[in-house]
Order: sequence, then structure tokens, then C-alpha cells
Amino acid sequence: MALSVFDIPATYIEEYKDRLEELIMKHTRFGAGNGYLKHERVDHSVLDSSVFESNAFVRALKDKAWTQLGSSGGGNHFVEFGVMEFADSDPALGVEKGKYLALLTHSGSRGLGATIAGHYTKLAKQLCKLPYQAENLAYLDLNSAEGQEYWLAMNLAGDYASACHEVIHDKIRRALGAALLTKIENHHNFAWKEQYNGAEVIVHRKGATPAGKGVMGIIPGSMATPGFLVRGKGEVTAVNSASHGAGRLMSRTQAIKTLSAVELKMMLADNGVRLLGAGMDEAPMAYKDIHTVMAAQTGLVDEVATFLPKIVRMADDGSRED
Repeated sequence: MALSVFDIPATYIEEYKDRLEELIMKHTRFGAGNGYLKHERVDHSVLDSSVFESNAFVRALKDKAWTQLGSSGGGNHFVEFGVMEFADSDPALGVEKGKYLALLTHSGSRGLGATIAGHYTKLAKQLCKLPYQAENLAYLDLNSAEGQEYWLAMNLAGDYASACHEVIHDKIRRALGAALLTKIENHHNFAWKEQYNGAEVIVHRKGATPAGKGVMGIIPGSMATPGFLVRGKGEVTAVNSASHGAGRLMSRTQAIKTLSAVELKMMLADNGVRLLGAGMDEAPMAYKDIHTVMAAQTGLVDEVATFLPKIVRMADDGSRED
């Protein structure tokens, strides 16, 4: 996830909603497998990573990575303009109390990461034989050649996800002609080497995000509910972690079968949200109440500012790439 807070007052959103919608549509691309034509592609230093030359499998993914650089997946991936409210000034970030135009994005490592994950999961199951009921717990030992190979590829995918956000935010900031007040980025569904209880361990945060002392993070709600800029408290018993979002209240299938499109339309209207794309599986009613989720982790993070989505773009092709 990545958040850019611009030197533009929040009132800009209501005054120039059509322009902001046009910017999002022009400078973003969504959906599983979707990317850019050769003449549309941009360069980034991540494409120069030596890891692309570490083995034939990863090398073969480089063109796909270039094609999809700066794009977003399906499912719950989004690009949103919204109102960022700082109830108090934050000297550490250098942002004064007030309401600002902000851009919030959620996306991953696209086809590059999905292919890496699939390949090494299959390899782990071949090398780490477990009973059928436990086969998805198969792993690659970091002391093995395969484990080291995967560790490098996984971190390349993480750097690539970050690069995708950087490209999106930079394109939109330049199109806006705005200056950046602050930018925050955080990972989830990723693994880190960290010290825990005096030992080096691998911390895999699935559905969680780092919340070490002073570490900044973003915890989104849904397309029509607030998200929060937070600062970690470094709670060791929680492995320096916090929630990465509101979390689903119902499955995608259940949401599609049971939720009302009329109710969604009314909720978006009540909250002044303009939705571009998405399906009923991403309706706010399919998610837990973000305020309840935040209240449950006051010991893990401090709330710094609130983000209210106003223009939301998501995939509209039914793709489920996360």
C-alpha cells in the first residue's frame, strides 16, 4: 500500500471531481493479466536488479514485469483520491493540522509475484513431502539452494510491488502538478528477517503489516469507509504487527449472492463516493466495521490521520488477482 498527501486542500476534490476521475482513468490500469503496450511502458531501476539474471526462471519473467509495471491487479486492489485529515500537526511527518487531497493505492507484485509464488510453492511441495492434509505447509529451507533462490525472488517481487506504486503515484502527482507533503508505504502478505526474542527469525505477516515502534502504516477500511494512517507502538507480544485492513465479513461468493446493488449505490451516495469499476464482492457491507477493528488494536498502533475515499477505481473485469 502507498499513500501520497499533496499540498492541495481537500476542497479541490469537490471542485474538480471530473478532472480527478479523468486522471485516475488515464494513469492507471487494472485487472489480472492487464498491462501496457511497448510504447506505453516506463523504465524503473527495479528492472535492472541482478536477481533477474540469477536463474532462467526469473529471467523469463522480466518482460512481463516491464509490461505490467505501474498497473494494478483485480480483486480488492484500488487507486483512490480522498480527503486526508490530520486532526493535529505531525512534526515527524512535517504535515500541519488540516485536510488535504491524498492518493491511496493497494496493489501487489502482479504477474511477476504470482508466478514466482506458484513456482516455488510447487517446488516446496516436491522437496518437502508432507501428508495431503498438510501439504500446503510445505516449505523451502533457507539453508538450501532452492530456499535462497526463492528468498531472492520473493524480495524482488516486493521491490517490484513498491515500484508499481511509485510509478502510479509519480504519474498522477506530475499530472496534478502537485507537491508532495509526505508519502507512506507499507507491505503486507510478505516475509521479513527480523530479531525476535534475541534470535533472527522470518516473520511472515499474512493479513498483517509491520507496526514496530515509530513505523508508519496504512490500514484501509473499504471503498466507502475511512482508512487510517498509523504509527506503530512496537508491541513485542504481537510480533510488532497490526491489522493490514478491515478484513472481510463475508466471502466474495456470499457478497455477490446476498448484497444489494441498490444498497451499495445508496451507501456510496451518502458518503460522496464516486466508484469506477468493482463488483458487489467489494461492497463495504462485505467488510468488517473498521472502527471496531481499530478499537481492538489501540495497543498496537496510534492513529495519526484519517483518509476518506471519494473517487475509487477498481478492476471491473471480475478478475481476482490479489
